[in-house]
Amino acid sequence: MTDIDYLAMNRSGWDLRARAHFDSRFYDVPGFLAGASSLREIELAELADVRGKRLLHLQCHFGLDTLSWARLGAASTGVDLSPEAIRLARDLARQTQLEADFICSDVYGFRRQDPEPFDIVFTSYGSICWLPDLSRWAAVVADNLAPGGTFYMVEFHPIYDLLAGYSYFTRPEPDLEEAGTYTENGAAAVARLATWAHPLSSVVNALVGAGLRIERLNEFPYSPYDCLPGLVEKEPGRFYLDHAGHHAPLVYSVRARHCNGTEARHDSR
Repeated sequence: MTDIDYLAMNRSGWDLRARAHFDSRFYDVPGFLAGASSLREIELAELADVRGKRLLHLQCHFGLDTLSWARLGAASTGVDLSPEAIRLARDLARQTQLEADFICSDVYGFRRQDPEPFDIVFTSYGSICWLPDLSRWAAVVADNLAPGGTFYMVEFHPIYDLLAGYSYFTRPEPDLEEAGTYTENGAAAVARLATWAHPLSSVVNALVGAGLRIERLNEFPYSPYDCLPGLVEKEPGRFYLDHAGHHAPLVYSVRARHCNGTEARHDSR
């Protein structure tokens, strides 16, 4: 499958999903418009100081998190491959009067319009499974991050895919499925989509290879979203999956810093 094939397929699927998600109770757009944040406890605790920072949100969907960071004082830019998602994001920015830029582009094709790099690059929850090559993804992160800047991601743990019957390791060809989406109105967005598995080692090695220094890798035994089969809410806002009598890891986060030239040379000794 070529880049063009999977991009066209996933772009069409995410156009359908964007509309369904926007109208769903799961995403609660009315609550966001009333002042609620879409950000969850993990990222709020680990990426706490964004005020006055230039923040790039890759694969931003229809912009709730991008705009939530803007509410916390970041100068936010969101990027997504779906024209429908970007249209909805721009409409939300107008309604909330929050200053944020939204750019329609796939990750690999993104080129920032401002010569100044970003202080923070952010991505979250169900993003990298849509990308076949993490080295190309990490290069985009590094190219858009200022020296000393912070990359932060929080993502569903790949062990869940293994427990659900998928490969843990990346395969040359994607998994192709035709199904609805995870929101309560998901039957309205049945689409054929291509995804790729990525083990933790691939994520870390791609970032290190692009010149980022990993500062922290954390794993969590719960998901802040009830969007995966088999989850049980054992604490408010925390959804667990038991496997053989133990909590399975469901989310991980990575915080990294863009090395400047001196640090990169020092690290290579």
